[in-house]
Amino acid sequence: QVELLETGERSVKPGGSLKLSCVVSASKYSGNSVGWFRHVPGKEREGVAAAYTPDGNTFISDSVKDRFAMSRDNARNTVYLQMNNLKPSDSGTYYCAVAEYVFGRPLDWTVYKTWSQGTQVTVSS
Repeated sequence: QVELLETGERSVKPGGSLKLSCVVSASKYSGNSVGWFRHVPGKEREGVAAAYTPDGNTFISDSVKDRFAMSRDNARNTVYLQMNNLKPSDSGTYYCAVAEYVFGRPLDWTVYKTWSQGTQVTVSS
């Protein structure tokens, strides 16, 4: 089970920051990959960040690597997506998801099987 808890406002102005939180059930947290994805209607779902939990590598998409960061709080089975210098193109529905196997593709949404309900992020002036 994956629960997405947003922290902070979901609507920000360009240049602003937002931090999303994702709490993963204890049974799914360790030994898996937890990823952050976003979706804009009419476009394919995009992987923005992923990490092998609890202490494995972190992967950030080239499209956001200078502005987004992913972190973990293993004691709380929680991962975070810190988004800085947000742009209108970052608007969309953000999801976190868990995959047991990623087949070497941690940012590929198709390998993730358990998903949060998603939260809308709007970046607009």
